[in-house]
Amino acid sequence: MVTKTSKILNLNTLSGQEVTGLRQQGFRSDIVEQFHETIDNAIVADNKTRPKRNYIGGSSLGDDCVRKIQYRFMGVEPDKEKEFTAKTLRIFEFGHNIEYQAAGWIQSAGFDLRTEDKQGEQFGFKIADGKIRGHIDGVLCGGPIKIPYPMLWECKSANDRKFKEFVRVGVAAANKVYAAQIAVYQAYMDLTENPALFTVVNKNTSEIHFELVPFDKALAQKISDRGVQILTATKSSEILPRISHTREYHLCKWCEFQSTCWK
Repeated sequence: MVTKTSKILNLNTLSGQEVTGLRQQGFRSDIVEQFHETIDNAIVADNKTRPKRNYIGGSSLGDDCVRKIQYRFMGVEPDKEKEFTAKTLRIFEFGHNIEYQAAGWIQSAGFDLRTEDKQGEQFGFKIADGKIRGHIDGVLCGGPIKIPYPMLWECKSANDRKFKEFVRVGVAAANKVYAAQIAVYQAYMDLTENPALFTVVNKNTSEIHFELVPFDKALAQKISDRGVQILTATKSSEILPRISHTREYHLCKWCEFQSTCWK
């Protein structure tokens, strides 16, 4: 308990000699590390208990490598050294929280943004007997700005560098996976007449960028065909080609299946 005469220790302001003195008095820095380790382990353990997808997610169909998408669909385990760390899982969680906040900001401005159906479930679609599915962030059904509704709403968060790229060149050029996701979601949610509202929040500055994205029919068809290709190949036990001829290719180096794919 902190009293009026108590002082809160700031280790950053202490000299090495003072820190050593504290340790000699029983202050143990390894306890702090135990906090890190215990919490990180709990985050990773919790993630491993979550059920794995047994379908192809619409958000991943735009990935450059079809074999990577196929491996995920097949339930192939990621390489041990490429499993998500607690830090990465926290980043994902922060991203989801930012999207939730962004929806609230838009709704508070008077827009009729719907993010759940009447059963409280996220809007989405299932095709190919449920083997391809997608869950959208929301549908914008009306609002104070006089533009045609309804429109798909997709929200992402990005660091400062990537945020500026979205502002400068747009989602189609800045992130092909996001662009493909938007096109497929527009197609399967029957929201093709009006442009989608793409929203990205800067995680460093909290700036918001909005972009109206017209429906790209050709892209939606291309990505849909890719889904069929993966399902057909998997059904016939065919493993689709790698994206590269070398494991040192930059996308392969960061892939969670690098060792499995190239062994």
